[in-house]
Formats: sequence, structure tokens, C-alpha cells
Amino acid sequence: MGRRIIDIQLNSPGGAQLDTYVDKVVKYVPADVIAAWTAVLGLVKAGAGENREPILWACFAFGTVFTAIWTWRQAASPSGIAPRIQTIVSTAAFAVWAIAIGPPFDAYLDPIVGSLLLIGFTLVSGLVPTGQGE
Repeated sequence: MGRRIIDIQLNSPGGAQLDTYVDKVVKYVPADVIAAWTAVLGLVKAGAGENREPILWACFAFGTVFTAIWTWRQAASPSGIAPRIQTIVSTAAFAVWAIAIGPPFDAYLDPIVGSLLLIGFTLVSGLVPTGQGE
């Protein structure tokens, strides 16, 4: 299963099967980048001491930019249709997951807010059409 969401049928012989709601939710979540973020949190917590917040913000900024670039490349279509919507939603998904996981956001938001945001975002993201075919 590729990373590209397919939610429209193009006029081509043997067209690809359309992604379901669950397929779209799974493809929108950048699990690889979220796993890296979780590892960064553990490393920074173990070794950064008092300077941990600026390091976490820098890593979050990097993760956000990396998610956008990585999603764009992974969801690129051979036919040239750009994965704009998928890239935006996946990048937002990384941010929402980072907020829900905690640091450095837990200093500014109640953890319940992050958890509720994650639940709502996950449920709604599968409804976002991308207009992408193969």
C-alpha cells in the first residue's frame, strides 16, 4: 500500500481502488515522523538538562518541515498530480500528535486539550477529500 491517498477515480484502464475512510486516516498520520518525535523527547529528557525547551521547539520545527517534505515525496504521483491537501493534513497531524504527546506544549496547554484535539482531528481527518487519483 502506497502512501498516496486515492479518493477519485480517473479515466484510466484498470483504475486503482479508492481509499476508504480508515485508509485515509492511516495515510494522513505520519507515523514514522511521530515515532522519531517520541524518540527525540526521550533523548532530550535524558540529556538536555535545563535547556530542553529550546531544543524541543527546534526539533518540533524541524519535524514539521520534514513531515511536509516527506509526505510530498511519498505521496507524489507519477502523473504529476501534486499531493497538496494530503501534505497539509499530514503536517497538521504531526503537530496535533506532538501537542497531544506533551512536551514542550504541556507548559502552555492542559494535557486534556491535547488529547481532545487529537481525538477530534483523527475523526475528522478521514473525511477530508484530497481530489487525488493515480
